[in-house]
Amino acid sequence: MLYVVATPIGNLGDITIRALETLGSVDVIACEDTRHTRTLLTRHNITKPLISYYEHNKISRGSHLLRLLEEGKSVALVSDSGTPGISDPGFHMVRLALESNIRVVPIPGPCAATAALSAAGIPADRFIFEGFLPQKKGPRKKRLRALRMHGKAIVVYESPFRIKRLLQDIQEVFGNVEISVARELSKHFEEIKKVRVKDGIAHFNAVKARGEFVVIINVRLADVEKIDTSS
Repeated sequence: MLYVVATPIGNLGDITIRALETLGSVDVIACEDTRHTRTLLTRHNITKPLISYYEHNKISRGSHLLRLLEEGKSVALVSDSGTPGISDPGFHMVRLALESNIRVVPIPGPCAATAALSAAGIPADRFIFEGFLPQKKGPRKKRLRALRMHGKAIVVYESPFRIKRLLQDIQEVFGNVEISVARELSKHFEEIKKVRVKDGIAHFNAVKARGEFVVIINVRLADVEKIDTSS
């Protein structure tokens, strides 16, 4: 059986009882960074064999994990933080298992996107999750333009190195729209700000960006229709 196990996005206490029971019962744990996962396991007194499984070895390592599953072993799949397969490695392994008629069991838990939405103060009954947008400005703006007419909140992830450029592109495409910027969720320096994008840009002009970011764009169709489509 393949278990897809969500793990903390920051605070190591944010893990479910079921996740701990699963990690403690499987034969092997597949993880992005064995050092990172071992820290979590040590915190909860769990000792299990670890196998690295990440974006650049997913083909070869996926085949190895599949053989273990076919031999009757149970495998837990985790990422460094949050839910595997959600902007993290996981999809390929899950697909391999399903195609081989191996049962896949989700063990739900932390997710940066839903954590940020819950504290954003932005309507989230309908939203679009985009994960990481293209790194280059042209493709990134093109994608933002394609998203704006949906009239739903847009959730994106960004690194501290590109956060200011992302906000500038949002302003160019959406105008001075309301956004929520969350960083270091569940960690000591957690910060969540709901501001106009112009003020967000001014903030990062004055302060060095640190930590991983979740940005939520409050897109309302009535506002979007006022935007010059040539922008």
